Amino acid sequence: MSSKDNAAVNQLFERLECRYAMRVLWALRDGHPQTFRLLQDSVGGITPNTLNTRIKELREAGMLDHGSDGYTVTPVGLDLLKRLSDVQPFAVRWAATHPRKVVVRASSTGSHASAPAPVVASTPDSEASAPAGGPSPDTTSNGTP
Repeated sequence: MSSKDNAAVNQLFERLECRYAMRVLWALRDGHPQTFRLLQDSVGGITPNTLNTRIKELREAGMLDHGSDGYTVTPVGLDLLKRLSDVQPFAVRWAATHPRKVVVRASSTGSHASAPAPVVASTPDSEASAPAGGPSPDTTSNGTP
C-alpha cells in the first residue's frame, strides 16, 4: 500500500475512532431515519453534546444526512457499513470465546471498612454491552467537547 493510500486510511480511521462515531453509523444501518432522541436511545449512553458533535463530524465527512424524517446514512456511509457488515458475525464468534471482564464491587458489612474490594466476573457480551462510565475522551474536564 502506498503512503497516499495509508494517509487515506488513517484519515478515515481518525474520523471513525472518535467516541461513538461507529455506533452512530451502526444504529442507522437499517436505512430508516431516526430523530435525534431516537438516535440517542439507539446508540445508548451518549450525551446530547457528544451526539451533536458526532453528527456534525459525520455530516462533514459525507456519511450522514438530515432530512425531514430524521438522520440517515448517505450512500457513502452505506458503502462503509456494507464493508463492515462482516464485523457482526466475527464479533459474535469472538465474544463467545472472549468473555468480557466486569469489575463488580463486593458489599462491605463493617462500618469502618475501607472501600470494598473489586471482584472480577466474566459476563457474556450481551450483558455487558453498555459503555463504561466516566467522561468521554473527547470532552474536557467540564464535559464539553
